[in-house]
Amino acid sequence: MHVPVGWEQHSAGVARLLESYAALPADAPVRLAKRTSNLFRGRAALGAGLDVSGLDGVIEVVGDVAEVQGMCTYEHLVEVTLAHGRIPLVVPQLRTITLGGAVSGLGIEATSFRSGLPHESVLDMDVMTGSGEVVTTKPGDELFDAFPNSYGSLGYAIRLRIELEPVPPYVALRHVRFDDADALAGAVGRVVAEGAWAGERVDGLDGVAFTPDDLRLTLARWTDEPGPTSDYTGQQVFYRSLQHRSTDRLTMLDYLWRWDTDWFWCSRAFGAQHPLVRRLWPRRLRRSDVYWRLVALDRRFGIGDRLDRRAGRPQGERVVQDVEIPLDRLAEFLAWFDREVGMRPVWLCPLRLRRGAGEDDRPWPGYPLTAGTTYVNVGFWGVVNVGPDAPESPRNRAIEAKVSELGGHKSLYSEAFYEPDEFARLYGGEHLARVKARHDPDDRLATLYDKVVQPR
Repeated sequence: MHVPVGWEQHSAGVARLLESYAALPADAPVRLAKRTSNLFRGRAALGAGLDVSGLDGVIEVVGDVAEVQGMCTYEHLVEVTLAHGRIPLVVPQLRTITLGGAVSGLGIEATSFRSGLPHESVLDMDVMTGSGEVVTTKPGDELFDAFPNSYGSLGYAIRLRIELEPVPPYVALRHVRFDDADALAGAVGRVVAEGAWAGERVDGLDGVAFTPDDLRLTLARWTDEPGPTSDYTGQQVFYRSLQHRSTDRLTMLDYLWRWDTDWFWCSRAFGAQHPLVRRLWPRRLRRSDVYWRLVALDRRFGIGDRLDRRAGRPQGERVVQDVEIPLDRLAEFLAWFDREVGMRPVWLCPLRLRRGAGEDDRPWPGYPLTAGTTYVNVGFWGVVNVGPDAPESPRNRAIEAKVSELGGHKSLYSEAFYEPDEFARLYGGEHLARVKARHDPDDRLATLYDKVVQPR
């Protein structure tokens, strides 16, 4: 059971971090020494990292506010806040995503249609910059507003004060089928406008497109009504249930991690959804970070490529991406995706920036979505057998181009192939460079482009 660490331990953790920074040679690159990652792009080995071992907990919870260390995983954060009957406004779907990572690298979940992205519920935070200073910053400050989607190019969040929302013990689900993407998009628009569907409140909203004529929206409602709950940490697989039942009920904890147990549907690549394998696979090891380590082994030893060659399949291109598409272009994107990529199922998660109209109605410079516009995050993760062109990543490059054409944006946790000028235009390059120059004058930190496009 994780409990708050308190301010004294936090101060000690910050001191160790700063000591490890001071011990680095002046020309050494700066990075974190983290044991886990949710990134899907190659990174060069850069030697020893900064000591963040004492910065992975919750400091305290007071009412609807939590003080949290930057390397605290959402798994630990939720364990502490649920003991107070609360959760963060947005809880990304994988357990080992850290709060600092979700703020500097963006995050999304089913509450994003009403609560935006994780950084939008941060009240203030402490950032260790490239110059080794700890800067406290808040919304409206240049550093704060440039921090989302900066991926460590501006520094590292070491403490964040975040809003929480009270929640009951259970979540009631409705799975609604649509025969085409236009119909689903229309339903999303109504839920966003009304906060309800068929007269019932909607607290969480996401879905899965299984085929062009079988798309499901899952409408979640927080509830304290007692009753039986389903368990998808055992033999049953959550995403399969969407096609076989119209209603469901989970504990709040199981709802938050409903996708993590099988890494959405990706655990099937390891046989973990086969009934016999699932009975033998320890329940404690059915989680996304375990599958991620298996993927890392595959990448290291080329196991998948060897199996493809042995089976006579064309060489595979890994297509692991999340993209934001304007709601009114969703059907167009999915039709193109089916023709040109052909990967199903895909995850659908509506989102809107939390900022409202008025002087605060401005885009975040590093990920300039338009306030007042509904987007749908489309997530797709797998391998497409494309043949000898696979090393050139033709499908990924085509996806980048199509997303830009439709007025969307692509998340940067995976491979990216943009040319420098286009990348700067899409991701606030000039603004980011100005902020970096102020807080990292000696260029100790890699630029965002170097981090997410170059193999660094």
